[in-house]
Amino acid sequence: MTENGLYPTGYRPTGYRSGGYNSRPNGPISLTGRVIYAWFHMSKSVRRLLAEQPSEGYLFFLVLMSDMAFFLSWTMKAVIVPNSAGVGLISTEIGALLVVALVVRTAAMYLFAMLLGATARLFGGKGTWRDTRIAVFWGAFVTAPFGVLAAVLSVLFTNLAFYYPIFAASWISLPPYYLGVLPFVWYISVGLARAHGFRKTSPIFLIMSVVSLVGLILGMYFHAKGLF
Repeated sequence: MTENGLYPTGYRPTGYRSGGYNSRPNGPISLTGRVIYAWFHMSKSVRRLLAEQPSEGYLFFLVLMSDMAFFLSWTMKAVIVPNSAGVGLISTEIGALLVVALVVRTAAMYLFAMLLGATARLFGGKGTWRDTRIAVFWGAFVTAPFGVLAAVLSVLFTNLAFYYPIFAASWISLPPYYLGVLPFVWYISVGLARAHGFRKTSPIFLIMSVVSLVGLILGMYFHAKGLF
């Protein structure tokens, strides 16, 4: 639940009082405005959240919302795409996917933040695990719309392929998958750099891109083999 469309009920950022902030805020106050602002100014957006130090409940809210976007995007692909694979997913995997999205993915995001934080500290990072959670969870929330958009485009191209075979070509059908992954990796890289005081984002982005690509390939391979 949100209060006035801004924050989860009970959440108040540091410096907040009825009627506004004690000092002029650096950017919009509404949650929607913050997300749009973060698309163009992720570093400043993360810095603002780090200064506010939101509660753990607020961070959990961000993760759950990104989980729901994840579930929505994959459900769209399973339900709307009119092929035999989609029908199979409806009957055997949709329920499991909901559990994965709300339970397994949430736990994985906490573990992911822990691993990123520990790795950053090894390379001289100054942020805490809490700072890392703020950066990672906000990055996941900010990029959730990209995942949904990628699913919409994937479904659209699949349907168009029945009438226009060119949409079945890999150079058209594959980019929507990267549309969901690349923003996720980039914005979290920017947030992690800000949280740990790194000047450059590109090394973090490069390493995370390679790891994500390997994970995506392994996931597709094991799924094709029927292992999960």
